Amino acid sequence: MTSIPQFLIAAPSSNSGKTTVTQGLLRIFKNNGLSVQAFKCGPDYLDTKHHAWASGNVSINLDTFMSSEKYVQELYQKYSQNKDVSVVEGVMGLFDGAKKMKGSSAEIAERLNIPVILVVNAKATAYSVAPLLYGFKNFYKDINLAGVIFNFVSGESHYQFLKDACEDVGVEALGYVKKNEEISLPSRHLGLQISSTDKYEDKIEQIASHINETVNVERLMEITCKDITVPDQIESNKKGKLKIAVAKDEAFNFTYHENLKALEKLGNIEYFSPIRDQKLPEADLLYFAGGYPELYLKELSKNTKLKSQILNYCENGGKVLAECGGMMYLSDSIVDKESNKYPMIGFFKQSASMENMKLHLGYRKINLNGVELFGHEFHYSHLNGAEENLSIGEVYSARGKKLDTHIFKKKNTIASYIHFYGGEIDLIKVLFD
Repeated sequence: MTSIPQFLIAAPSSNSGKTTVTQGLLRIFKNNGLSVQAFKCGPDYLDTKHHAWASGNVSINLDTFMSSEKYVQELYQKYSQNKDVSVVEGVMGLFDGAKKMKGSSAEIAERLNIPVILVVNAKATAYSVAPLLYGFKNFYKDINLAGVIFNFVSGESHYQFLKDACEDVGVEALGYVKKNEEISLPSRHLGLQISSTDKYEDKIEQIASHINETVNVERLMEITCKDITVPDQIESNKKGKLKIAVAKDEAFNFTYHENLKALEKLGNIEYFSPIRDQKLPEADLLYFAGGYPELYLKELSKNTKLKSQILNYCENGGKVLAECGGMMYLSDSIVDKESNKYPMIGFFKQSASMENMKLHLGYRKINLNGVELFGHEFHYSHLNGAEENLSIGEVYSARGKKLDTHIFKKKNTIASYIHFYGGEIDLIKVLFD
């Protein structure tokens, strides 16, 4: 059995710096010639893109709300095989879940039996972190709080106060990250297109260099080294014969990796760009994932040749799954924040608008003809003239509240603001059969 450093990076709350620390460590490991596997707790499909950029390997979502604990364990074991380090980035605060601890970083750490490294914002505190650390160490004994990294530290003298607190509580201090505006990451919404900018690469290198100066990375690896479990099951290489066309470019790129892996089992995937391509690939199924179509309205609107082919495909009963930004693209138009209207596919007569932006965010549980599906909603736009008569299924929040989020079905096209998770179930069969 192989032993590798493996740990979960958590924090007492959001905005503590765990994403910055995670990306810095991933790049440090990569620069040291290590093969590193990154994971993200929860449904976030943005952080996984950042992980992939920093580490050079695809990052995987681990989510005990949208999938079973057994499946999460299998994913972790499968992707950690033949890697030198496994790093899991937590979500929100360590114990924050969809309902109490359900789906929390703490639950993931417990189920995977990996140690926790806590990132603490020390911007306006010193020895007072002692009771906070004591609480996180002792609140839930089934997780192992192995060490702490302090963020927003003014310097070495400040760190000594924090280190004293760690010693008195019995938690190992692994170092600190200095206050530095230059290593702060841009806004999550409408800000970062990491596939198209060299600035992000420079930023990651800067973060890694900054962390390497004051965090004892070697000690971190020592205290988190554990045996990695070999998966019980061997994956089948059996493949279907479907032709699947997946929209993928700057406007459409919010996908769960396991959704794509599930599609690969059904047949061959061909990617195309709604921004640049003039011809729609021949396909038995079209998949439009979410993304930022609102940033590319002129380009999408002007590609009339491809839009016409997509409309014909939908009208002729071709199978289509469109999530969030993909649904917006299939609508009549998208209206930007300045009230400018851009024609889109026009298969659905409703219009998506970025005016008066309001965040819609959360897990979604779906009852579709007696079958339970799971997904996540994250968008700022809204629909004008929503075709409610096309709505199917019932949608609930994580706490069981019935919501007015729609799943539209017209001919063989299914579209919704929901990003469906299909790693563990045959999503396409459930939706279209």
